[in-house]
Amino acid sequence: MGKERLAAFSDGVLAIIITIMVLELRAPHGDGLAALRPLLPVFLSYVLSFIYIGIYWNNHHHLLAVTERVSGAVLWANMHLLFWLSLVPFATGWLGETYFAPAPTAAYGVVLLAAALMWLIPDRRIERVVSEGPGESEGAERPAPADGPTPAR
Repeated sequence: MGKERLAAFSDGVLAIIITIMVLELRAPHGDGLAALRPLLPVFLSYVLSFIYIGIYWNNHHHLLAVTERVSGAVLWANMHLLFWLSLVPFATGWLGETYFAPAPTAAYGVVLLAAALMWLIPDRRIERVVSEGPGESEGAERPAPADGPTPAR
């Protein structure tokens, strides 16, 4: 399989993650700059998570630039990574709304750590696919015989 579908799907998921995070930001109820002060923890947690997701998107782009195809194992490893990244909006919201309380901060750290560890799986799988060459990797698509299917015996 080509890398285009994986890249498009991942780009879409990451864009949705960022959209969910920004939709959690609420406008202040007052009209002065002082009304922004209570929203500062929410905004700071959003900025931190936006940068974090942006780094993953950038690294994902560069990782896929080194390969021409992906295996089934790469697809599943990527889904595992996206699962953990999809928890970032939840952890971000909880972190900001509780003013960086210990439990939400720990949960945020666990989500970030899990995503970082899960990054290693697609990274290693793609390295394997690239090093094995065409047709040798697990789940790689193989071309059909030129003369059509072989009849049953």
